[in-house]
Amino acid sequence: MAMKANLLSNEEYREERKKDLKFHTPGGLFNYRAGAIIIHNGKYLLMHNSQDPYYYSVGGRVRFDETTEEAAVREVLEETGVLLEIDRILFFQEQFFESEVTGDHVHELGVYYLMKDSDALAHVECHSVTGLGAVEELIWVTPEELKEIRFVPESVGKRLLDLPEQMEHIIEINKR
Repeated sequence: MAMKANLLSNEEYREERKKDLKFHTPGGLFNYRAGAIIIHNGKYLLMHNSQDPYYYSVGGRVRFDETTEEAAVREVLEETGVLLEIDRILFFQEQFFESEVTGDHVHELGVYYLMKDSDALAHVECHSVTGLGAVEELIWVTPEELKEIRFVPESVGKRLLDLPEQMEHIIEINKR
């Protein structure tokens, strides 16, 4: 069941972000992410911001003592104002890359879920900023548009038009 919900205050949000499972090591940055694949009326809901030259799924960092399912639902609520349920897990993704924005070497684990559709998605509004402070925007794209844009992680983006029935384990090594 989807519904509009109240969001955290800015102070509460900053406190909660301190629990994000992201940390620096001598070798680079580790990031643990939960992503939500949202499809409504045949269109995909993606995120974009002014700092990054690509699009990405709704989602964000998993917090300490939080499951990836809880993180995906929370992130959808934070970024869209809509509480959605999970349909099924799609991908467990391991990625190694250089951040185009910060230059950090990143080791990321991402778990991506297909979310259940809801009429509440017809009027979503973005309620989030990136960790570096860039304002994010939500964009609905058709399958044809999805083929033309740059979606990251690329290994997930390539699979969005033909979603698996069973979870896929993906390893993407862009730099290690």
